[in-house]
Amino acid sequence: MKKLLSLIFTSFVFTFYYSQAASKKLPCYDLTEVLKVEPTALYKPHLDASKSFGVKLLRDSKTVQKYIGNGKLHKVKKTAKGYRVQKLDYSRAYLVSKAKITLEKIGSRFSKETKGHTFTVSSITRTLEDQCRLRKVNSNASLGISSHNYGNSFDISYVRFNNVLKYNPKMEAALEKVLKYYANAGRIYYIKEKQQSCYHITVRNY
Repeated sequence: MKKLLSLIFTSFVFTFYYSQAASKKLPCYDLTEVLKVEPTALYKPHLDASKSFGVKLLRDSKTVQKYIGNGKLHKVKKTAKGYRVQKLDYSRAYLVSKAKITLEKIGSRFSKETKGHTFTVSSITRTLEDQCRLRKVNSNASLGISSHNYGNSFDISYVRFNNVLKYNPKMEAALEKVLKYYANAGRIYYIKEKQQSCYHITVRNY
């Protein structure tokens, strides 16, 4: 009887740990299905720009660390002139060099235009794993490849200025004026995402 109980217990432990290990190895997304999703005409330029910086699709933390290690991705400061980065649960505060510099320029120009006010960066670089986790809590998150997956896109909230969540039409207009300036200069693409209350910005390889 003891041998039988021991055998059952051993079998249970083995099955439990094997299933745990397997679940850790398997990604929570199906890459084949992700790649099948066609981008909209509005979004396609964002993806095309994203693929021009020499960063391949960021699948997981290991891929991000690889690009940090070889100097392709750079840390974004939590606070800088003209902006703050909110707590990031589903993205990472890293960007390719040109995107980081462009964000800093947008922040600096916004600060100058508004005499010292700040906007909030709500999302930065996401891996496919991050995106998969995000979809579990936000059904509006992209099902396909996102330009966030290449390290040169970020989102700016248009309902949070000076670290206060409140609709502010004056600040929103000032922010869009700055974004239009950089878009017209050929530095960025941007989309106003009403469901997310943010501007999605992708830096071009200018």
